[in-house]
Amino acid sequence: MAEAFGMTSRSLENWRKRAVQEGLAALFERHYATRPTSRKLDGAGEAQLVKLACSRAPEDAAGWTLNLLADKLVELRVVDAISRETVRRTLKKTTSNRG
Repeated sequence: MAEAFGMTSRSLENWRKRAVQEGLAALFERHYATRPTSRKLDGAGEAQLVKLACSRAPEDAAGWTLNLLADKLVELRVVDAISRETVRRTLKKTTSNRG
């Protein structure tokens, strides 16, 4: 049956389990994660990140890296902790909005 629908047998098993537990109609509803998300950087924090990224890099570095930017944001107490991935996504978002 899974092959006929172009899906894995595991996916079909998950659908079957959900239909039994929640009813057949549940298969036609979108299932969103309910994990709460909180933003590490607000607008002011994003502005500080962009300002920092556009500034001169430390003398011992050829340029700003995502790790250096993350470490500097913690050093400046903009955030308690931040990952390089959050810095990357934030910079991508802010630079893609420019005309």
